[in-house]
Amino acid sequence: MSDIPANLTWERAAPPEATGPGPWIELAFGDNDLVYIRETSDPETVVTTTQKKWDAFVLGVQAGEFDHFVEGVEGVEGLEDSGDGSP
Repeated sequence: MSDIPANLTWERAAPPEATGPGPWIELAFGDNDLVYIRETSDPETVVTTTQKKWDAFVLGVQAGEFDHFVEGVEGVEGLEDSGDGSP
């Protein structure tokens, strides 16, 4: 992919105790307020967004706006599944 800068520094978003190849999500922050996102199992596929959109996404995660995507998933910290479908 020629439009992805070769000099990006990728940061792995994995739990501190994580070992092995993942798959994990990796992020790189580039010039012109661009943010690059890829998965370690498919590093040639890269999604690009803007810093402003990335910041809005992170704030949404912190505010719990996406918690419903992981309801009932074992091992997800901070969410307690009451078993009745409610958050």
